[in-house]
Amino acid sequence: MIQKNISGKSWLNRNVFAFGLTSFLSDFGHEMATAVLPQFMQAIGASAATLGLIEGSADAVSSLVKLGAGYRSDQIGQRKPWTVLGYFLTAIAKALFAFAFSWPLIMLGRVLGWLGRGIRGPLRDAMLAESVAPELRGKAFGFHRASDTAGAVVGPLAAYGLLSLLAENPGLLRKIGEIMPFLAAPPGETFRLIFFLTLIPGILAVVSFAYLVTESKREANQTLSMRLAFKGMPKEYRSFLIAVGLFGMADFAPTLMMLRAATLLEPQMGAAAASRLTVLLYLWRNVVYAAASYPIGALSTKFPRGKYLACGYGIGVITFLAFALPLSSKIWFALLFALAGVFIAWEDTIEGVAVRDYVGNELAGTAYGILGTVNGVGDFISSFLVGVFWSSLGPSWGFGYAAVVGAIGMVRMFRLPPALTKIG
Repeated sequence: MIQKNISGKSWLNRNVFAFGLTSFLSDFGHEMATAVLPQFMQAIGASAATLGLIEGSADAVSSLVKLGAGYRSDQIGQRKPWTVLGYFLTAIAKALFAFAFSWPLIMLGRVLGWLGRGIRGPLRDAMLAESVAPELRGKAFGFHRASDTAGAVVGPLAAYGLLSLLAENPGLLRKIGEIMPFLAAPPGETFRLIFFLTLIPGILAVVSFAYLVTESKREANQTLSMRLAFKGMPKEYRSFLIAVGLFGMADFAPTLMMLRAATLLEPQMGAAAASRLTVLLYLWRNVVYAAASYPIGALSTKFPRGKYLACGYGIGVITFLAFALPLSSKIWFALLFALAGVFIAWEDTIEGVAVRDYVGNELAGTAYGILGTVNGVGDFISSFLVGVFWSSLGPSWGFGYAAVVGAIGMVRMFRLPPALTKIG
């Protein structure tokens, strides 16, 4: 039974449930669009380097916003209104793809969406961390990541269903085009309806967060400056961030994994079949992600947090290295996308839990913002460089780069001293 209290003995209280529901709906729409974005980029003639630039730029914008949003929330003592705004921006951004005929509008939509994610991410995580007792945060964050990724399962599944429906009923798209011509405009006309329909779960996510989440009242701290906020971060937390940043420089966008699978499978399957299978592979990755998140979070209290996180990073390094191999077996890609689901569940869940091992609630927004900034800068570098290496030297060079840099981050994380535990 869901408890009505915000925090206490039960980790599944009203707030934790509401965070999970909101993230499920938001990621439903986000991943519905992401599942077909690489194929749409191919249809409009964009390269792998362009895709890497778009994903990296969006991450960079998001990372800068995370820092400012987290710091400002600690200063004014309110997080919920800005989080609602972030979910709203994310909701409308993906629908812009339906109007794109070249990559700049894709970049605009991606940047706007990640701007929203940048605003909401650190604030939501800070609110989630304070909604349960310290020893229950692993379970709460694991449940949240599982709920978020359940949406990432349903989204690609919906995209696959729509692609199949349009393929089997070509006249349906013409009828839709009579009502809304832009949805049936080539090139990439089979993907435009999917982008437009992401508005439905996106707006529902905004409503869910606005009406279900309760924010604990905190005193404003208008005297808090950015310099003091940074100075208040423990030295141990800065060491943790260095390790996170190093691995982040290897952790490229999953759309590049999808593009790798699509390009290797297309010669034997054809473009349409390879596109549908790529969506299913991404769906499979998200199924594993959702299934792994809660147990990974629940087990985090039994091991030193840094070494435990390094194990997840190690799975990521193996995955990057495997994508460098030019193998085109369906079973091979099913294994790789499963590994990708495990390592991202490990990374997202445990990095979120670990922040409060170092930092108290009064600076939690800033701390999560710094984490998001570090990850965002790393994501920009990784996605951009993997795309550049791919386009100039070949895909194996891009994924090989990720494996080497990721291994450096893994070793650095493993060697960190044990963090403080159960900080208030």
